[in-house]
Amino acid sequence: MFVLLLSGCATLAVFAQKNARKQPVDYVDPMMGNHDSRWMMFPGPSMPFGMVKLSPDNERNGWKAGYEYELDNITGFSHIHEWTMAGLLLAPQIGELQTQPGTEKDPDSGYRSRFRHETEKAEPGYYTVFLDDSQTKAELTTTTRSGFQRYTFPRSDSARVLIDLDIESEYGNELFLSEITRASDTEIEGYAMSQSLRGAGWNDYTVHFVIRFNKPFLDFNGWTRDGVIRQTNRIFSGWDHTDIGAFVHFNTQDGQPLLIQTGISLVSIEQARLNLDTELAKPFGWDFDAVRKHARDTWNELLSAIEVEGGDEADKKKFYTNMYRSYAGRNIWSDVNGAYLDVCEMPRKLEDPDSPMLGGDAFWNTFWNLNQLWTLATPDIANQWVRALLEYYETGGWLPKGPPGIEYSGIMEASHEIELIVAAYQKGIRNYDVRTAYEAIRHVQSTLPVKHMCSGVAGNRFLEDYLKYGYVPYETGPVSNTLEYAFDDWAVSEMARALGKTEDQLYFRHRAHNYLNLWDPSVGYMNLRRKDGTFVEGFDPYCCSTFLGQGWMEGNAWQYSWFVPHDLSGLIGLMGRDEFNERLQAGFVKSREWRFNSEWTDENNLLAMGVLPINHGNQPNMQAAYLFNYSGQPWRTQYWAREIMDIYYGAKVDDAWPGDEDQGQMGAWYVMSALGLFEMKGGCETDPVIEIGSPIFSQAVVRLDPRYYKGGTFTIKAINNSKENRYIQSATLDGKPLNKPWFYFRELADGGSLELIMGPEPNKSWGSRPEDAPPSMSNEK
Repeated sequence: MFVLLLSGCATLAVFAQKNARKQPVDYVDPMMGNHDSRWMMFPGPSMPFGMVKLSPDNERNGWKAGYEYELDNITGFSHIHEWTMAGLLLAPQIGELQTQPGTEKDPDSGYRSRFRHETEKAEPGYYTVFLDDSQTKAELTTTTRSGFQRYTFPRSDSARVLIDLDIESEYGNELFLSEITRASDTEIEGYAMSQSLRGAGWNDYTVHFVIRFNKPFLDFNGWTRDGVIRQTNRIFSGWDHTDIGAFVHFNTQDGQPLLIQTGISLVSIEQARLNLDTELAKPFGWDFDAVRKHARDTWNELLSAIEVEGGDEADKKKFYTNMYRSYAGRNIWSDVNGAYLDVCEMPRKLEDPDSPMLGGDAFWNTFWNLNQLWTLATPDIANQWVRALLEYYETGGWLPKGPPGIEYSGIMEASHEIELIVAAYQKGIRNYDVRTAYEAIRHVQSTLPVKHMCSGVAGNRFLEDYLKYGYVPYETGPVSNTLEYAFDDWAVSEMARALGKTEDQLYFRHRAHNYLNLWDPSVGYMNLRRKDGTFVEGFDPYCCSTFLGQGWMEGNAWQYSWFVPHDLSGLIGLMGRDEFNERLQAGFVKSREWRFNSEWTDENNLLAMGVLPINHGNQPNMQAAYLFNYSGQPWRTQYWAREIMDIYYGAKVDDAWPGDEDQGQMGAWYVMSALGLFEMKGGCETDPVIEIGSPIFSQAVVRLDPRYYKGGTFTIKAINNSKENRYIQSATLDGKPLNKPWFYFRELADGGSLELIMGPEPNKSWGSRPEDAPPSMSNEK
């Protein structure tokens, strides 16, 4: 009877668990997209913007290195997966010593281990896999600046842990001075001086680390390019030595797991130890499962800022995994006490350690994705980004375009960090020095670029000719920079207007019209223009994709002819409304069979970037679906936004993002579009506007942060919604009829609801009058 009662309780518990309402974190699948993906796409655990992204690697140096799902072996688990940055790999090993990783095709040539996907599991804050060659179960979790691994070895008197500093990554990291030292019989410390993109003149960084074990190791050994060194206390590699590692042995006859904690820092070994002790050792001790739960709970709290109902399981999986990627990509680079090294490698300390130094790949067109999500769902994170950007400006003299490792990389084009700062200010996110914020954005649009005395290139590379000619000439560089600079000019003018700086407002607003200087009426497109004012002959709308060369930056004339987000009314006047709509519709139809994605096979193959009209897999025309809201055909916005969400975005390992996910940019676009929301101008207007698309859920509730927005919640309801019923029949905002495809952000921030009645056929009278279009520079009242 007692056994039967237990059995019945167990059955009820399992039934209850299966039928319990899932939390947002339960829908996240970190394995999604880990095929043919880049270094920054990783299946392992990380906290939001974590410094530590502890994840398996299995590819050799080169484009899209990192983790490839189709390979059957793993090199080890490294701690940094940032654009152009890598560091500190650990790997368990049994048997013959191997100090080189070997190759994907011949794992026996090194310390790689085979594995099977059925033993692999990934979720926010946790990753595990069984390594067949070493017969070891590896489990990983993290805090923001520390890693925690649990290795369950077979019973052995010679279980081995390798520590490799020479890590294979996407851009390749060259090691210089590096050292690994035995600090005690349970602790190892060291550093690795690295440089990626050698010759570019930036991104020198040093990863300092402390590694702590829960049991004493039997010996301390290592290797350099000169060979293996046994029974030592220090492994050192000089300036011209690029291979260095260490290994320690353990007795695992007791069958107990080996626990390994690591802390890292770009500042010093002492700071790495402080990060480890503060975030991991003191609050959690050696409780691996408690750390895993803490990571999971942190992610769930963040993801719960938006709760959705309706749709199917795949929709929710895509929604929350895309939202997860919007915060998993990019990095915190200051330590737990606010210490960091500035762009000149000088030690600094933040006044508020809870508002950290942040870095990552470029802000290239993030106004169409990340900026929108961060300011909506997590305004305090948007505020932290602004404060970090201003810290770069105050300590280095310039705003950064894309600051991996706290450097001026010069990547990508224009200075679109401006839009993040302006949007934050316009939406009331202002916990920073506003005077400095305006000074910084004005400076970058007014001052000629420099090769920074400490780090890379700062400023707009082609600003001198842009100011001289009113456009970037074909001979100088990518002519598309004209359009990007003009949008930045408009954003500066809007903040100047908000601050009452009328002279600046008029000056930058005048420059924002420079897009007109690329319009070639003889072909009806933006065109390549020379210094003498003539257009390049032999126009081809799909020609001339480039990277910092002559032509269109990773795009083509067809795509960039729409790049006037601040003045689409003006563009429609140039192109003609009928041509605008017909050309855009034809472009979508042509691109659908290619999943709206131009293939990019390697970092140098830019030709392929320009072969389609609509290339959602890259930044220059991610706004395309929402252009119809401005041209009197919002039903086509509703249709094509859904098509992109259904066709471009997948829910499996091999189809999640056919293009470059780019540290959350693709993910954030999906999240906003799945809510039925978009901001063509990135929220930079003095009175920001939100445009309406076609939500995929019957209801979504945005929990507004009371520190910035007073509304409590904003609810989006889509009645009669389904995959077929994608068209808006009518709408109400806070119970009042809404007859246009947009409303003001302040109306959302004040709380309330947007209710959409959906149907299977377009209502071509809703939101289609010229006066229903969202505001543009040319038709402002």
